[in-house]
Amino acid sequence: MHKTAYPLLLLTTLFWGGNAVAGKLAVGHISPMLLTTARWGFALVLLCLIGWSRLASDWPTVQRNALYLIVLGAFGFTAFNVALYSAVVYTSAINVSIEQAAIPMLIFLANFLLFRLRATWAQIVGFVVSIAGVALTACHGDPARLLALDLNFGDVLMLVAVAAYAGYTVALRFKPDIHWQTLMIAMTAGAFITSLPFAVAELATGAAIPPDARGWSVVVYTTIFPSILAQLFFVKGVELIGANRAGLFVNLVPVFGTLMSVLLLGEDFYLYHAVALMLVLGGIWLAETSGRRAAADSAR
Repeated sequence: MHKTAYPLLLLTTLFWGGNAVAGKLAVGHISPMLLTTARWGFALVLLCLIGWSRLASDWPTVQRNALYLIVLGAFGFTAFNVALYSAVVYTSAINVSIEQAAIPMLIFLANFLLFRLRATWAQIVGFVVSIAGVALTACHGDPARLLALDLNFGDVLMLVAVAAYAGYTVALRFKPDIHWQTLMIAMTAGAFITSLPFAVAELATGAAIPPDARGWSVVVYTTIFPSILAQLFFVKGVELIGANRAGLFVNLVPVFGTLMSVLLLGEDFYLYHAVALMLVLGGIWLAETSGRRAAADSAR
């Protein structure tokens, strides 16, 4: 099963790394709340065109689980992206990418506290090493800033986004037994509905920026790749190898996000970014290797 999960999760993190870059490219070309609402609105239309018949057949199950599915969409899709697109207004796409590596730590912690899921010592060490890389990025290479709680506002927003997506990932274990197309339509509908108040508030305060040509291109990219394909691949990856192991692959988002930020945005790459990436990659290797061995041992 893991052989199928790995390419799906690699593509997921590639598309998510591109999402941070797309958010940075959108600054000044489409406002964060309009971008969030537009991407989920268009994604909902496309998914309905593809999976309407599946939705019709699964409708009784969707009705019974409507609140749960809306909450999933609200946290995993709306809250995460509202915070991310707002964060890149204040901080770099590289920072936003690396800080997403905190998601696995929160997944481990939530699974242990709520469901008493066991983690190996190597997995614990792995995510501690990874979170050290996240912390180094958040403090811009100066640990004293963490002690003084002197963080960039964008980095704080990104940590809020991280908490929202970790909660969404853990909650996926309770998803109803419905076709993936139905699941995606329901969660995307939840995301679109819950994003509307943010867009209305942005319009009401005069902060809205209508999309220009670049803004529309960002909407198209985020609709097809991070919104539809990445979410589908991640849900399938969690189903195949579990939330703990699948969540670790989020640590590859910094790699793809950093590379694209340097190549496409021309952002500066500092020594602390390199150290942080090494910590993140070392952590995911250690934790995933241990998780795979533990899964193999329990299957014997």
